[in-house]
Amino acid sequence: MPRKARLDMPGLMQHVMVRGIEKRKIFLGKKDYALFGQYLARALEETNTVCYAWALLPNHFHLLVQPCEATLSQFMRRLLTRYAVNFNRRHQRVGHLFQNRYKSIVCDEETYLLELVRYIHLNPLRAGVVPDLDALGLYPWCGHAGLVGHDPLPGQAVSEILQHFGKRPATARVNYLSYVADGIAEGRRPELVGRAPRDAEEFFEKIVDRRVLGGENFLEQLSRKKGLAAQIDRKLPLPELLTRIAGLFGLRPEELGLRGRQNAVSEARAVFCHAAIWLLGYGGASAGGMLRLGRAAVSRAARRGAGILMEQPRLAKKLERAIELTQ
Repeated sequence: MPRKARLDMPGLMQHVMVRGIEKRKIFLGKKDYALFGQYLARALEETNTVCYAWALLPNHFHLLVQPCEATLSQFMRRLLTRYAVNFNRRHQRVGHLFQNRYKSIVCDEETYLLELVRYIHLNPLRAGVVPDLDALGLYPWCGHAGLVGHDPLPGQAVSEILQHFGKRPATARVNYLSYVADGIAEGRRPELVGRAPRDAEEFFEKIVDRRVLGGENFLEQLSRKKGLAAQIDRKLPLPELLTRIAGLFGLRPEELGLRGRQNAVSEARAVFCHAAIWLLGYGGASAGGMLRLGRAAVSRAARRGAGILMEQPRLAKKLERAIELTQ
């Protein structure tokens, strides 16, 4: 599917992920980390942007930010351009430093703020940059250190986060640290970076647009914001999806609801389940209701549909065009 435009306007909390081009290192030493921190603090101040969490690793970084007056793209342009020019000059290199397109996800602050703070701040530990939680508290290139009592990055919203864990700073830090420790066992959380976990059905029950981390209610709130309404995904209704996929296989829509084992019908049902769940974000129960299938059967069919489309690229292109007709 083609890449979609960012959802970007002042006031949105966004999880931003930036990688070095070809996964190369973007920080080669302490001076690089320190300069990036200076540029980050400067960009936060210049654009009146709030930073809730940040973590720098050798070949990528994460930010959880909320621009109050500027757009995210304006904030990121200042930050990335300044750092890339400085890095190239000092290290005597030319060309792009970052991947051409950074990733950003609009997040439901009420639901995901603390989860994202924990997830982002645990990145150096998950990546093996630091050995344990104690070392993470001393790692200067991550917002976790500022929350546990060390000097925070200028512009980091320390008090705004700690207030969720207690009225007194000392108590709040203890509770925050316990919360972070509990998150270690969760490991990687692909849904927090816009990727489907193994249980994709549960993920897509909640996530409708992969540029958004939030449920239907949050998406509806975004759709009412001036300037965002036209950018929010609108789902192709399931009956229309069924009709279009049946047409791709030369079948009538009602044939897909039959229990027959004909190859064309079976494949069409599998592709329908894949498209409904993985491409359009419907839940397994909704997709299964169209075919009289239970959730487990829908999940199996969706996985089979993915395999069919990988083996038949022409069919995958036709499916893409069929869905795009409503975009």
